[in-house]
Amino acid sequence: MTTLPPDVELVEALRRGDAGVFAAVLDAWSSSMIRLARSFTTDHASAEDVVQETWLAVLNGVHGFEGRSSLRTWVYRILVNTARRQAARASRTVPWTSLLPEDHGPTVDPSCFQDSDGGYPGHWRELPPAWVSPESSALSAEVHALLARALDGLPPRQRVVISLRDVDGHTADEVCAILRISAANQRVLLHRARAAVRQQLAGYLAGSEDGA
Repeated sequence: MTTLPPDVELVEALRRGDAGVFAAVLDAWSSSMIRLARSFTTDHASAEDVVQETWLAVLNGVHGFEGRSSLRTWVYRILVNTARRQAARASRTVPWTSLLPEDHGPTVDPSCFQDSDGGYPGHWRELPPAWVSPESSALSAEVHALLARALDGLPPRQRVVISLRDVDGHTADEVCAILRISAANQRVLLHRARAAVRQQLAGYLAGSEDGA
């Protein structure tokens, strides 16, 4: 991963039109920006358009950047606003300010827990396998493919939150600032997304554990 200078140096370099620094920022952030934009758009080409429009807005507006958030949070917020405008034009909007029906109900299949006849009602029948973080460099190509399919199958709001947190490494506060959602909503969306991905990977993780 490209190591970028501190925000103060980065902002000054972008303001003076330093092409090398701009190229480094593109290299560091563009992939995750495409993933974020893709949660709002109907296809990859539209997501690329959103990212391109975002960078134009960033370069035009960087002289007005006041440092109230990190530069990356500011850029990603511009991207979300740009993506929402495009989604609205395409009549595909994704509400964020309140939780939807898909964000309620049991997070884990109730059959995974002991019933009243068990020795410990309400406890796990079997402890779930250890979690494998998406960013782990040791992940096999097979697990990467499984993770990608699991993430693609999530509702858009859950997918973008887990992508920002667990794939791109944003903090909870940054995600709330980027998406303009409450801390409580961020926690619910992330928890449900992680639970759904874990369930998708449960068979593979259990097999890997047995093999180990």
